[in-house]
Amino acid sequence: MKKEQILNSIGRSFNQIGFQLKKHSPEILVMAGVAGTVVSAVMACKETTKISEILNQTKEDVEQIHAATTNEELADKYSEDMAKKDLVLVYAQTGVKLAQLYAPSVILGTLSITSILASNNILRKRNVALAAAYATIDTSFKEYRSRVVDRFGKDVDHELKCNIVNKEVVETVVDENGKEKKVKKTIQVAGEPSDYARYFDHNSAYYEENPEYNLMFLKSEQNYANDRLKATGRLFLNEVYRRLGIPETKAGQVVGWVYDPNNENVDNFVDFGIYDVNRETVRDFVNGYEPTILLDFNCDGNVWKNM
Repeated sequence: MKKEQILNSIGRSFNQIGFQLKKHSPEILVMAGVAGTVVSAVMACKETTKISEILNQTKEDVEQIHAATTNEELADKYSEDMAKKDLVLVYAQTGVKLAQLYAPSVILGTLSITSILASNNILRKRNVALAAAYATIDTSFKEYRSRVVDRFGKDVDHELKCNIVNKEVVETVVDENGKEKKVKKTIQVAGEPSDYARYFDHNSAYYEENPEYNLMFLKSEQNYANDRLKATGRLFLNEVYRRLGIPETKAGQVVGWVYDPNNENVDNFVDFGIYDVNRETVRDFVNGYEPTILLDFNCDGNVWKNM
């Protein structure tokens, strides 16, 4: 039993190693390709120093052949046809020597380029698979939302999408007699933001301690984003992050907005969530009480799929 467990453990270890090698094969192939390219260049430079020896030997052989053709004593024994054949042979031998000289570096360079291309091919296939998987999830989610709208209406769909919940608060009001009294009131508040939401705060190079300036800046950037969306027909989330001084993300390279008035699955506008009345902190930011804000972007989804 112990022997079987040991063998299984060894088998799992080899499988793990094989999986890790397969997982990181693009990086390994690129590193090998770059290293091979450098080594092949060094080898070629080193072999170049030997060319003069081959060319000098070829020059001597050619001069001897020409000297033999002009020698009257050898005119009967060494014809021009024989000289031409010898010249062809000398040049052919020179070509073979040069090919042998550079063959290792050329082969290594070819293998290196092949390695880099193979890495690119693996990454391309993985990206295609990821895009297909995302497209499937995105389509399923949109079909789910469509069924929610058909059965419960757009208001319920909006509440579920933004995680809007009812919250009971106690407010102090003044009645007609001038007396203060506390009353219970139910308001709607937003729950967790989307995965694309980011804080606009002191970590951004464009942030100022003045809330009014930040609001003006964000409004102008939102207007610019909408103008660019209409002008180009598409806008990636990372493009917006970049202009706001927010670190870019992997998802931001794929998701964003598409402008297509005939497409019912897109909003055709960019919204930073500045005026989301369901979020209390947003109201405080707009009213000048809060210097920072959590921006929640209304991305349409995969830009490459929707284009």
